[in-house]
Amino acid sequence: MSYNGAAAFREEAQDLLTDLEATLLELEKHPADGELIQRAFRALHTIKGSGAMFGFDEVSRFAHELETAFDQVREGQLRPSPELIGVTLLARDQIKTMLEESEGPSPADAARRAELLKKLGSLLGQQDASGAGPSASSAAAITGSADRSGLQRWRIHFKPAPEILLKGTNPLLLFRELRAMGELEVTADSSGVPEFSRMNPEHCYLAWELALETNAGLEAIRDVFLFVEDDCELRIEPRDAIPNILASHEPWTQGSIDKRRDPHSPGGDAVSIRVATGKVDRLINFVGELVVVQARLSRLASGSEATELHVVAEEVERLVSGLRDNAMSMRMFPLKSTFERFRRLVHDLSASLGKEVNFITEGAETELDKTVIDQLNDPLLHLIRNSMDHGLEKPEARLAAQKSRAGTLCLRAGYSGATVLISVSDDGRGLDADAIRVKAAEKGLIAADAPISRAEAHSLILTAGFSTAREVTSVSGRGVGLDVVKRNIEALRGMIEIDSLPGAGTTVTLRLPLTLAIIDGLLVRVGRAHFVTPLSNVLECVELSAEQVRQAHGKHLVNLRGVLTPYIQLREFFAIGGARPSVEQVLIVESAEGRCGLAVDEVLGDHQTVIKNLGRVYRHVEVISGATILGDGTVALILDPQRLVQSAIQSRTACESSLR
Repeated sequence: MSYNGAAAFREEAQDLLTDLEATLLELEKHPADGELIQRAFRALHTIKGSGAMFGFDEVSRFAHELETAFDQVREGQLRPSPELIGVTLLARDQIKTMLEESEGPSPADAARRAELLKKLGSLLGQQDASGAGPSASSAAAITGSADRSGLQRWRIHFKPAPEILLKGTNPLLLFRELRAMGELEVTADSSGVPEFSRMNPEHCYLAWELALETNAGLEAIRDVFLFVEDDCELRIEPRDAIPNILASHEPWTQGSIDKRRDPHSPGGDAVSIRVATGKVDRLINFVGELVVVQARLSRLASGSEATELHVVAEEVERLVSGLRDNAMSMRMFPLKSTFERFRRLVHDLSASLGKEVNFITEGAETELDKTVIDQLNDPLLHLIRNSMDHGLEKPEARLAAQKSRAGTLCLRAGYSGATVLISVSDDGRGLDADAIRVKAAEKGLIAADAPISRAEAHSLILTAGFSTAREVTSVSGRGVGLDVVKRNIEALRGMIEIDSLPGAGTTVTLRLPLTLAIIDGLLVRVGRAHFVTPLSNVLECVELSAEQVRQAHGKHLVNLRGVLTPYIQLREFFAIGGARPSVEQVLIVESAEGRCGLAVDEVLGDHQTVIKNLGRVYRHVEVISGATILGDGTVALILDPQRLVQSAIQSRTACESSLR
């Protein structure tokens, strides 16, 4: 597969835009932070230069205007006012739209860019009118066309890989960007050009020695080579004086920077590569098949007396386990980018709702399967919007309630065993259990005199169409959102927990599995059928004798250290024929409804489970989340304990209603 330079630029630019947004939002809080100003400038500078290199001329020209403004901010000639940051955020959105366009920009986009540039020009003009703007001489200093004070001299060695032209890179465009930074002297090194008969016309055999005199720093120079640094030899060194480098071949000093250092050598830089998601998914599928084959090998070895076969089977099991862990780690990504994406949402909602909010993120380094992360955006979006609109009060109401003027919204993540907990909490008005109970009775969800606990009342807000809002706003109030959160999280084999105190705030916690591809499960048997329960859901396993069944008088209850715990008899639930054994095993699992047991004939042990979809025919069977292939080739169904418990409760409720 050939390398697509434009696609690589789009991907890298998306990361730069995400970082730019987070930087601007921080800069609004800390306008005097020079490091934040520099980060914003560098992001715009890189987008401008790399956009021109890969043919995104409109993006480059648009980013150049923003870069110019932030260059003035960097020089202290322009203040990073909330108005400037607001315009830059809108311009950032426009660049994102331009990158996502498959065809040329529409007239509406051109008009939008012109409008934003007009606003930017107005802000710069206001600054000039106030007397704080740059004078003619200082403006010349920014472009490097007049004032030559503070210039530095750099020596650059650039030798691209022969295949660089095939990847859409034109070295001349890199030199053009360097020349825009100051005075540039370029000398080509043709010593690597082969004889004509051995020359490939699509390869690049030249290297270049460059002398650059500029007031830009080292990082700005490195940014020019950002998208080619993994496909070239690149060394940059400061020089007190720059001689004619064609005649100068003295060795590089130890102060030079080599971006091709061996990452395994002491002090070497860590190297990362981008791999298409489809390739990683195919690798996971192959690893999954290998896990199944390894299970078959272990089964054959267990029935053989050949010692050597046992040794080989154990070695293969160790290698497959290591390969599985490494392959799965390739799909694990930190939640940082997901968390930072919502900082802009909170910023915009604060302005539209007239509320002051401190947005805090914790545990953003927590890693989660990319497949799970991709499906988290909508649930978290609904939860944050709900907290902003319903939870947090306006400044006047908070002061009247003896709270701080600004509310606090916290997005937190962390590990809990084999699961990840993600919570959205606020210090707002909290949930009114009585109001929820009244509204639920009006909608016929519960009887008017039904006694329900506070936790049960809180769970009612997850019902489709349920809302206690007195008025509909542009943010929420139509009873749509939290039911979507519940549905999406359960589709990920997760659970939702709600904790709230009136006047103190609300916390909604999402409990999610680390991955959806290969899981550690507990293999059980009921009759001749096999099932797998995710090990992360199993708390413990207890025995259930025939005598205990008789003492329960037909009720599915097991005595768990003095506490009667309900259980589901899987033989009855799935209508599996045959008699119950004299001693059954009960798996105690955790669900949103509390602890519950799953009664099975036998627990066969741990099992590395490769999850396979069941297809369209079985897509409505919610209690089964997939299937897996055992070592002997038979199929075992993977249980979804959360939905299994919910289904059993619904069946019991329906049965009791029919008997009334």
